Amino acid sequence: MLFNSIPFLIFFPIVTLIFYLLPHKYRWIHLLAASCFFYMFFVPKYILILLIAIVIDYTAAIFMEKMEGGRRKALLIVSIVSTCLVLVIFKYLGFFHHNMIALSHYFGFYYPDRVLNIILPIGLSFHTFQSLSYVIEVYRGNYKAEKHFGIYSLYVMFYPQLVTGPIERPHNLLRQIREVKTFQLDNIIRGLRLILFGFFIKMVIADNLAVYVDQIYENPAIYNSWSILTGLLFYSFQIYCDFLVTQPLLWDAL
Repeated sequence: MLFNSIPFLIFFPIVTLIFYLLPHKYRWIHLLAASCFFYMFFVPKYILILLIAIVIDYTAAIFMEKMEGGRRKALLIVSIVSTCLVLVIFKYLGFFHHNMIALSHYFGFYYPDRVLNIILPIGLSFHTFQSLSYVIEVYRGNYKAEKHFGIYSLYVMFYPQLVTGPIERPHNLLRQIREVKTFQLDNIIRGLRLILFGFFIKMVIADNLAVYVDQIYENPAIYNSWSILTGLLFYSFQIYCDFLVTQPLLWDAL
């Protein structure tokens, strides 16, 4: 489910309305369920990958808080390596595999030429580093380990920042999850303005820049140096504007 899609325009107001209708103690359950639905809208089975990362870092942080010295540091390393290993497998194994095939053909050594059907889960980098920021903050003593598994899961999976960030530190987002939110029309209006501005930046600026950029990147040989430099510049603005829309700032609207 993309932020600038019809399903999201239906999903977002329904989730927000139910959020305000529910008592505070049930709101985290609602947001966690909504976040799971949001993520499973892409490829449902990939939510299991998030669950693995959540369990690893949630458990590591709790035990890390009770340890000292070398054991504490060893547990941090295990947590980081385990979480990053998931990212490496899904994001870089295919890249490594294809390059090894190319090198084997060029140098003439044997390497199994098999097709790897590994699809990169949406937002894997962002929720990986979200988890890492949490365990590192706990290791440094800047934040106490979250004992509530559901609240921690929501911290990692909160749908406005799940797919493309930004990467939040635990003291910022976890604190807001526990705060009692009351309906304030001014906040809703301010939040909707931010969202509409993000849609404008994404759909009017970034998407139109992408048309020119894609033409340059698909066949650079037919363009002169000034056109290519313009394409590079436009690509920078395209990426920047694409990322502006990825944080609807839901908590600012609540």
